[in-house]
Amino acid sequence: MAGKVVEMRDFCDKMAKDRCPGTEEAFVRLVHSFVEHCRIEEAITVLVNMNLGGYRLPIEAFNALLRALVGGKGREFQKALFVYKEMMKACVLPTVETLNCLMKALFATNQIDLGLDQFRRMKNKGCNPNTKTFEILVKALIENGRVDEAAIILEQMFKVQCQPDLSFHTCIIPLFCRENKIEEAVKLFRMMKDSDLEPDSFIYEVLVRCFCNNLQLDSAVALINEMIESGMPPKHYVLVDIMNCFCELGKIKEAIVFLENRQVHETAPFNTLLEGCCNAGEILAANVLLETMSERHIADCESWNILIRWFCENEDIKKAHILLGRMIKSFVILDCATYSALVIGNCRLGKYEEAMKLFHQICARCWILDFASYSELVGGLCDIKHSEDAMEVFHYMSMKRCSLHSLAFYKLIKCVCDSGQVKEAIRLWQLACFCAISCCIATHTAIMQLLLRSRRAEDLLAFLSQMLMVGSNLDLEAYCILIQSMSRQNKIKECVLFFNTMINEGLTPDPDKLFDQLLFMANHSQLSMISSAIDRISCGDILNSAMYGLLITGLLKEGREHEARRLLDSMLEKGWVPDATTHNLLIGSDVRKGMTQAMLFDDSASLDSVSNILAEGLGDT
Repeated sequence: MAGKVVEMRDFCDKMAKDRCPGTEEAFVRLVHSFVEHCRIEEAITVLVNMNLGGYRLPIEAFNALLRALVGGKGREFQKALFVYKEMMKACVLPTVETLNCLMKALFATNQIDLGLDQFRRMKNKGCNPNTKTFEILVKALIENGRVDEAAIILEQMFKVQCQPDLSFHTCIIPLFCRENKIEEAVKLFRMMKDSDLEPDSFIYEVLVRCFCNNLQLDSAVALINEMIESGMPPKHYVLVDIMNCFCELGKIKEAIVFLENRQVHETAPFNTLLEGCCNAGEILAANVLLETMSERHIADCESWNILIRWFCENEDIKKAHILLGRMIKSFVILDCATYSALVIGNCRLGKYEEAMKLFHQICARCWILDFASYSELVGGLCDIKHSEDAMEVFHYMSMKRCSLHSLAFYKLIKCVCDSGQVKEAIRLWQLACFCAISCCIATHTAIMQLLLRSRRAEDLLAFLSQMLMVGSNLDLEAYCILIQSMSRQNKIKECVLFFNTMINEGLTPDPDKLFDQLLFMANHSQLSMISSAIDRISCGDILNSAMYGLLITGLLKEGREHEARRLLDSMLEKGWVPDATTHNLLIGSDVRKGMTQAMLFDDSASLDSVSNILAEGLGDT
């Protein structure tokens, strides 16, 4: 126990060699003692000494050691396997508990198929699976996403008439409920009841939740009644689940009767029902319910807020104010949710001055707006071009790390960009990244368009790098902005890069923009650098006659006759004939190089036909 393992091993070795009387019993006691004190290394040392000395450790001691190795957090598969091998060396036959421990060790290391193989070979080792075996198997399969196989194993348990114990039910029923396997869970629950095993409140709760999730209201209510009869009053979150089920099925009146009959005095289920009434448009019922809650002193701030919020969202601010007065008279303290509701109500009616007054009161209390109210206020202020107020709201909320709807943020950026505030737009975007606000591509292009108008190419590339760092994508408009900006500065390499990337991503500009982009690169003799992109766009119906002429002429000037003729073939297939200048350049390019007519039209019959078509097309010119 002092941790002197080497000295201990020497003593064990001497005991075994001297064949002292009672050595085997002493070794067995040592193993059990070490296991009880969680000194597994020392226990294994004694086990090894016993085997070397020719002593046998009984199967109970082996099992105790295996249980310690596979139980709890310190699951050590290799040591468990070592102990199992030592047991085999000592010719000690395993029991079902031994094999259960082995399977548990295999499952703990995600060796599911090996564990299943051990299960199938249990009979060969003279062992029949017990309830613990099936518990280990079913649990491991469910936790590893193999739920259907777990159901098959469960059926095998039923066939061999293995009667599951309380531990099995307590472990497995919640797992099947979690996976929404309601049939298996109910079957086990009934078996549990038939075996006179008393389910605890947790089993009831998970089953009620599962029934509610599947909208099996009658079954859920029956279980609730059973819980109450068994002296286990349902917790508030269970009643919340069943209220949600009532509301989802549109049974508002039945839900009210349910709470009344069971004399529920907790706030949470009533608030859930209040919300359900509002969502269903049952405002009269919601008003009566809130009045009842207030009389019973179970209405909290959230209760009032639910109804106030509904009136505000439905543009009935007068009734919201009436409720607010009643709320204050009931000595209920307003919170940020109350203010958020009133802000959204004023926004819906276009009363942005009132909304801003409420916002300033929120700031004075160091509160924040909720997501919906925040987005509505910013978006609405931008709609009426009150960009300064919108930026004030955004800055305050950003300092609180609050997120904003992407559409509202786009409106803010668009509003700022329309007023030409370049630095402010970029600063707002950086704040959005800080707050993890998702930005739509239109937000980025709005800023890029402003930078293009401002002729700030350096800032445009800097903004692009920041966009890429946060994982933003570019759309067609963004690429066109970049190409246009680079063209203005005669940055041909950048133009080629952006153009190739744009086409490779399957993005193609409208004909006018495409022509301008191709013309710029043709004028700088860079068409050969976008040859793969030209191949892609020439396959469809994107190029028109003018673009073909531009590309053929440009490629010929760059000495790319083969590519020019390939484009010519494509052009002719579509029934278009090049103009005289392009045709003369095609013919003259080979003459200037001293090539013969035979070399010009090589061995291709199709090229002969091309010449004929050209001659016919230009004959009248």
